[in-house]
Amino acid sequence: MNDKIKNDSGIEIKKVYDEQDLPAPEPLPGQFPFTRGIQEDMYRGKQWTMRQYAGFSTAEESNKRYKFLLEQGVNGLSVAFDLPTQIGYDSDHILSEGEVGKVGVAIDSIEDMEILFDGINPEQVSTSMTINATGFILLALYAAVAKRKGADISKLNGTIQNDILKEYAARGTYIYPPQPSMRIITDIFEWCSKEMPKWNTISISGYHIREAGSTAAQEIAFTLSNGKAYVNAAIEKGIDVNTLGKRLSFFFNAHNNLFEEVAKFRAARKIWAKTMQALGATDAKAMMLRFHTQTGGSTLTQQQPLNNISRVTLQALSAVLGGTQSLHTNGFDEALSLPTEEAAQVALRTQQIIAFESGVADTADPLAGSYYVEAMTKAMEIEIEKLMLQIDKMGGSVASIEKGFMQEQIAASAYKYQKDIEEEKKVIVGVNKFQTTAAAGPKPFRIDDTIREIQIEKINKLKAKRNHEKATACLSAIEMAALENTNLMPLVIDAVEHHCTLGEIAETLRKVFGEYRQ
Repeated sequence: MNDKIKNDSGIEIKKVYDEQDLPAPEPLPGQFPFTRGIQEDMYRGKQWTMRQYAGFSTAEESNKRYKFLLEQGVNGLSVAFDLPTQIGYDSDHILSEGEVGKVGVAIDSIEDMEILFDGINPEQVSTSMTINATGFILLALYAAVAKRKGADISKLNGTIQNDILKEYAARGTYIYPPQPSMRIITDIFEWCSKEMPKWNTISISGYHIREAGSTAAQEIAFTLSNGKAYVNAAIEKGIDVNTLGKRLSFFFNAHNNLFEEVAKFRAARKIWAKTMQALGATDAKAMMLRFHTQTGGSTLTQQQPLNNISRVTLQALSAVLGGTQSLHTNGFDEALSLPTEEAAQVALRTQQIIAFESGVADTADPLAGSYYVEAMTKAMEIEIEKLMLQIDKMGGSVASIEKGFMQEQIAASAYKYQKDIEEEKKVIVGVNKFQTTAAAGPKPFRIDDTIREIQIEKINKLKAKRNHEKATACLSAIEMAALENTNLMPLVIDAVEHHCTLGEIAETLRKVFGEYRQ
């Protein structure tokens, strides 16, 4: 047996922990720096929001899935968009061929968005949208549809991911260079603070950083550093840090090492509270790190896919023990395809069993006082702050991304992780150990390529009936605002209401800002 064991963040794990390993006691839950949770009673006062990330094919098909999930007990929707929508192309663009509706729902216009939320009251459901480069357009579409339904947009609850920095570092669905992208994000901050004050204007995402291969410590360090960059950009634009801080949320990954993940979440809350205090926040709520968690997609295996139910359960448990505010659990078949209804239902039931049968939600921060968990929380805090200091010395997140630091760190960690699996230093059940020759798993859920033809027909009908002069004027106004540094959001809302498409708006800004190339 190996006497020296390290977790994936490179932190050595002792054979046994005792009272000598305990750091100084942390304040109670609900007290700065919120290591033990942001609410004094945590889930006894308000349970975490149970979301299921869903979206595929057309708006009509995704709407059916959302209604199914709401019937099964979800209390928050989480929208997945297809790749063309994410990078600003309409379904009829040549680069959209083969991708329409495949990894998410295709949204080209206000009519698609209206169908997507048909029969769903936006004032009664919290909606999270995983969208970044075109986040401002999807937010405009959502607000415009809500107004059509007669909703008061100032009362809407939800989140747009809107985190472009991690796209440069880990994911790749960017359009514009960093500086104009940051400008669009601060336009959203400014507009929402006045028009949609309950909306979370950004979900600063470590999820995709982890999916790209980072360690748990890197996930938090890079994400919180990105958060600092957004706050600094907002402060430079004159936005009050206390107002902004209350509308920031984070999005983290949960992997299989339960204790490392719990410690990661606890350390993240403490570091962010101290970071916001240093940036000038004085309101306690502006220093609270509120976060959504999704179980680790990259941990799921095609081999023996039912094993993924156990993995997702462990990961979801770590998120709840770590104090998440919102949770998505992956389907057991997601290494094979988009999740089936059966897999989505099992994933939701996993959350419900944890909530109502496990007892872990009965008290705040139930692992507090554990020699191991407290020591690991402190070790994670040290490792995360060390990485954040390196980024600060480079000039912050934008500079570190431009220099390739984050990308190189993630790539090195991903390489080591895969190498450890191949050399069997790390066991993945059913992959490099305990393999079987059993028959293939569940039938994959596939999306038909004819979806693109359906979307193209919708676009053609939309353009045929709209007021062309007004649509052209709307796009010209967006171009002028981009050049003059005027807030884009009111003009984008006007454009979508006059049936300009997502691709037309994105292309208008491409002409002004250009496209980013690594």
